[in-house]
Amino acid sequence: MDKHLSTQFDAELSGVSTRVLEMGGMVEAQVAQAIYALTHFSAETAAQVLSAESKVNALEVEIDADLSAIIARRQPTARDLRLLIAISKTIGNLERVGDEAARIARTVQNLINTGVFSRLKLPVSDVSYEADLATASLRKALDSFARLDTVQALEVIKQDNLIDQEFDGMLRKLITYMMEDPRTISASIDLVFVAKAIERVGDHAKNLAEQVIYIVKGTDVRHNSVDAVESVALRRG
Repeated sequence: MDKHLSTQFDAELSGVSTRVLEMGGMVEAQVAQAIYALTHFSAETAAQVLSAESKVNALEVEIDADLSAIIARRQPTARDLRLLIAISKTIGNLERVGDEAARIARTVQNLINTGVFSRLKLPVSDVSYEADLATASLRKALDSFARLDTVQALEVIKQDNLIDQEFDGMLRKLITYMMEDPRTISASIDLVFVAKAIERVGDHAKNLAEQVIYIVKGTDVRHNSVDAVESVALRRG
């Protein structure tokens, strides 16, 4: 590839990467708004989350089209091809984060419409800590993508267990609520789905981090132990 074409290619890659980070910012905001809607019983904020869903979906389609065009025109090899493949998987994960945020928003709307927030005391605020962990992981995963930083990516992967533990703790607490007061069963089940959606946000952040390691190191680290991932992420060269 001559210098002119190489410069064009680099500019196209940079443009796509920028749009991925834009999409990441959108879904991160969706998750934060969804949790705000839950903890503040805000139907208006829940509606904002749902209105953003179509924009996220449209951006995913646009980036996918850009990727296809770049591959067709440039026929990239080695690391550049890995980057394009990883970006394709990354935007899929980000779109699913947006789906989880929308799922939380719909649950909030349902809880508000049934009036359960005003009638029953539920551990809604407890979900916010799990959400803080998940959104922090997502933010760090996006930052590791922007910097192609495998050390940050590794930190995201290691933090995934904490999010899983929070989900397990929330599940136990909600089971206790349901046993002590059967009136809370329906709403508690809704909150279980919210907690699970947040846990999935953490899973998608982990997937993003794994893609960063794949881009930089050329090794697929999915379905490996944390120790094995660490040895790849910190490997020189």
